[in-house]
Amino acid sequence: MSSLARWCHRHRFAVVLVWVALLIGLGAGASAAGSAFGSGPASQNTDSARAAALLQHASRGASGKSGRVVWQVEGGPKVTGPAVQRVTSDALGRIAHAPGVASVSSPYTSSGKAQVSKDGRTAYATVAFGRGATDAQIEHVKELATAPASARLHVALNGQAFTVNPKPNAVADAMGIVLAFVVLLLAFRAVWVAVLPIITAVVGVGTSAIAVMLLSHLITLSDTTLTLGSLIGLGVGIDYALFIVNRHRANLTAGMGVAESIATSLNTSGRAVVFAGLTVVIALLGMLTLNIGIINGMAIGAAVTVVLTVLAALTLLPALLGMIGPRVLGRRRRRALAGHADSPAAKTGLWARWAGRVQARPRAVSMIALVVLAALAFPTLSLRLGASDDGNLPTTSTNRQAYDMIAEGFGPGFNGPLVLAAQAPSAAGKTAEARLVTALRQVDGVASAGAAPMEKGQSVGVITVVPATSPQSAATSDLIGHLRDDVIPKAEQGTSLKVYVGGTTASNDDFASVLMSKLPLFVVLIAALGFLLLTVAFRSLLIPAVGAVLNILSIGVAFGAIVVVFQYGFGASLLGLGAAGPIESFVPTLVVGIMFGLSMDYQVFLVSRMREEWARTRDSHRAVRVGQAETGKVIAVAAAIMFCVFGSFVFGGMRVISEFGLSLAVAIALDALLIRMALVPALMHLCGRANWWLPRRLDRVLPLVSVEGTPDEPAHLPHPVREPQPTGLPD
Repeated sequence: MSSLARWCHRHRFAVVLVWVALLIGLGAGASAAGSAFGSGPASQNTDSARAAALLQHASRGASGKSGRVVWQVEGGPKVTGPAVQRVTSDALGRIAHAPGVASVSSPYTSSGKAQVSKDGRTAYATVAFGRGATDAQIEHVKELATAPASARLHVALNGQAFTVNPKPNAVADAMGIVLAFVVLLLAFRAVWVAVLPIITAVVGVGTSAIAVMLLSHLITLSDTTLTLGSLIGLGVGIDYALFIVNRHRANLTAGMGVAESIATSLNTSGRAVVFAGLTVVIALLGMLTLNIGIINGMAIGAAVTVVLTVLAALTLLPALLGMIGPRVLGRRRRRALAGHADSPAAKTGLWARWAGRVQARPRAVSMIALVVLAALAFPTLSLRLGASDDGNLPTTSTNRQAYDMIAEGFGPGFNGPLVLAAQAPSAAGKTAEARLVTALRQVDGVASAGAAPMEKGQSVGVITVVPATSPQSAATSDLIGHLRDDVIPKAEQGTSLKVYVGGTTASNDDFASVLMSKLPLFVVLIAALGFLLLTVAFRSLLIPAVGAVLNILSIGVAFGAIVVVFQYGFGASLLGLGAAGPIESFVPTLVVGIMFGLSMDYQVFLVSRMREEWARTRDSHRAVRVGQAETGKVIAVAAAIMFCVFGSFVFGGMRVISEFGLSLAVAIALDALLIRMALVPALMHLCGRANWWLPRRLDRVLPLVSVEGTPDEPAHLPHPVREPQPTGLPD
């Protein structure tokens, strides 16, 4: 690492130009090729996926997007009254003749009577667009549809064609960077210390964002991949650069020259950055074992971002440090060095005093920390996965207003009907399908059921089942299971009929079930990989075991935060996050991978310094105390930066990204301050020399890896030795 640092320092202007050229070159390529973000099937081996494939084949994929125009009267005449019918019919007539519109299903025809609510206050029309309809044509239809709106006639739109996908909020993203700059400036009192990590992170994230856009042409990536990559990349990029800059400042303060300090910093903290980045990448790529398309794409995109931010920290940052020279120190520090004045010793600082208190009362500190963390993670036990819909949007959204109108006029289940694909190749099968429709109407939890007329020669029928409960209700999930396990098998028995339950509601339910079934195995796999990496790095069995367990606890805190805000709804409206609802199905899986990697980062930076001191003194208590004291400030600042960056994404306008931002912001703050700065040192003090024990045979088999770049002599301690507990602060 020191050779790389020296090379980057000697060729610093060339290194900066290479990064600029890389940004410009990739940008030009992305500008020419564009992006190809999309969403492949969430899972192909589910009942809803088979239903979708069957219906797609039967319709030959000829249909385009569709949407609903919903209107509701407040007082006065009903929607079927002459005045209301005249203005809405005129609007529907203009929509029917608008470019891009294939058909309009009006509630004022003989076949559209079911599109008027029983109380006559709500009605809707379905607008079907051709496959070639453009966004401009859809926008024109929106204008025509909302034209009749008045004080007493409310008009709202929803459905696939009229869904308004919230865009990332650039102001919220910039707010995270600004807050990170303020935190760095206040903590280190030096402008360059605040600027350099941000420049490095922004360059790394910018390069990776363009690379991900180009990568979208090769693999399926969702449009949230860019935002997720920015969320992770900015947080880890600033932190990784900060750890190197902080070590560089310490080296300069100790009297090293700039070139020597850069080489030493990269050979120590730079190695820790590589190791920390590797753990994040491994945790992210571990998601590939789930074999779910949308998860795979997000994991690969985020891993690319982490790799490029680490590369920027190892090459661009040393070049920039060489350019600014000793100005990375504040003026007061530079004047003190010029006058050969002693800088304040680390052992007199806040974190040194706290480290002493943790050593003095390890049992009390560990018990308090465990109780607090367990309480915060407790809501995770009620975690319910699903998918947000228009009902979770803010009440100012037209999609949410249409959702509420439909629920009020036609029942909550009307917003998420179940679509059953009935394959009936024979006359007996068609008869069985008719009997099934009759049976469905008698099922508890079913508001209505009906089959669409089947054309001559067609063998696939469509049965629409409207639940009595909302799409996100647990009762609706129970109904789906009841239909699949009991009602449908009974109708199929002894016939050629095959029925699959599909539709958006069933698809979301299946996706959640698939992920929940795979999540425990994924957590075990990630924990095992983390244990192995830490065992190799620190030549210990106890430290990796404790780290793996505490990482799972910090993940529980992340889940608890989003359950309270997004599922219970506490504070959601104040934050502009819409109504309460289930957690997006893929959020916990991604949070597990991301949070495990980030937790490992802090464990590596903390314990690597302890290991360095242990290798030098063989005094376990001193090693823990010194490591905590010397890394406390930088870990706290790094956590504050991540909290600001992740927290800013809560206000980005995208519910799924807000869930990521909130869970990671809360978890990373508590992980750094409560787990790494309190619980881990306290437990290590209780364990004493056992922290560093490793069986001789295993020690000989494992490769030698020095995270901090210092000579590491294995500690051959065949038996753990319990040291007496301190009764007061150490000398």
